[in-house]
Amino acid sequence: MYRTYIKRLLDFVLSLCAIIVLSPIMLVLTIAGFFAMKGNPFFFQERPGLHEKIFTLIKFRTMTNEKDADGKLLHDEDRLTSYGKFLRSTSLDELPELFNILKGDLSIVGPRPLLVRYLPFYTEEEHHRHDIRPGLTGYAQVHGRNYVKWEEKFKMDLWYVKHVSFKTDLRILLDTVIVVLKRENIETASIIVHDGVTYQPFDVERKAQWEREGHHEQ
Repeated sequence: MYRTYIKRLLDFVLSLCAIIVLSPIMLVLTIAGFFAMKGNPFFFQERPGLHEKIFTLIKFRTMTNEKDADGKLLHDEDRLTSYGKFLRSTSLDELPELFNILKGDLSIVGPRPLLVRYLPFYTEEEHHRHDIRPGLTGYAQVHGRNYVKWEEKFKMDLWYVKHVSFKTDLRILLDTVIVVLKRENIETASIIVHDGVTYQPFDVERKAQWEREGHHEQ
């Protein structure tokens, strides 16, 4: 009952209330972002949602569109502004995703929507993380965030898919508030090195693993 009906109803009501209450903050960030990013303050990107249906995720932009002499975008780390770092460290860049929740692309709690280019690199079991709507926050995000290997993240996502309940969602929301306030495990680089462990984009890591094992892309 909760998973099928109540969860979506709560998502709609709570996201609508949050949009109304937080609209002054979002308006200020929209104006500030326009000047900080020298143009469009919003970032749009396609992500896989429920049953891997592609939708457009909306966030506040944290990186500029600066390019090198050859017209190619600079590395993420070079385009990330101090304003962008502030948005990420406070998770304020995620606020526009409330509209994705209202629309039904996202849930408040669920596996985070990752990049479309990751889809060919999932195992058959890992594809099941898309059996429910992705979330603004999730079980894996409150248990390590950026400092968890991909396979462990997916195990946590799959655990959540099998154990969706109001109690679980409430606990994840409370843990999310704590993590955001503490600003724990936040990184801005695309490749992270922490305590001697390297965390790379999923497709890069999985492709390297398959090459070592003599497998081919699925």
